[in-house]
Amino acid sequence: MPSALLGEFDSADACATAIVKLRERGHPPVDAYMPYAAKNVEEALELPPSPLPGVVLCFGTLGACVAYLILWWTQSVNYPLNVGSHPTHSVPAFVGITFETMVLFASFAAFFGMLHFCRLPRLWHKAFEVPGLERASVDRFFVVLPAERGKGRELYDLLEDVGALRIVPVTFDEEGT
Repeated sequence: MPSALLGEFDSADACATAIVKLRERGHPPVDAYMPYAAKNVEEALELPPSPLPGVVLCFGTLGACVAYLILWWTQSVNYPLNVGSHPTHSVPAFVGITFETMVLFASFAAFFGMLHFCRLPRLWHKAFEVPGLERASVDRFFVVLPAERGKGRELYDLLEDVGALRIVPVTFDEEGT
């Protein structure tokens, strides 16, 4: 019993139209493989917004707070120096390092967060065994439709109705990989 059906389409417009029709009939696709970023396909999938900007903001703020606290502790509390009768807690002197540490934490969060949310590095996926899926990086669009138990033939016919050029059953393991 396949756990998903992979439908192949020849254009972004055909793929987007098929996704909209599938969604209207109560079968939302879970993923699409495309040779380039097609805005209409992405809109048709109705993907939730990425949590990555929030993660980057949190880590950037954390980096700024950590840097400022370290500077404040070392220069004002732990080892205060009176240099030219300047105050030990001088905010303008802390701005540069605080900003740079904020950028460092945010960039690490963006890099590792992107890897985490994309589930990378994943060198192999069960769908890569589907003959012809390599055309998803050239000129074809593929839609993954989860197969519900006992409705395999109905979903197959549904993909045919929305204009799939070819339909391939794919069996995933428990995690969906």
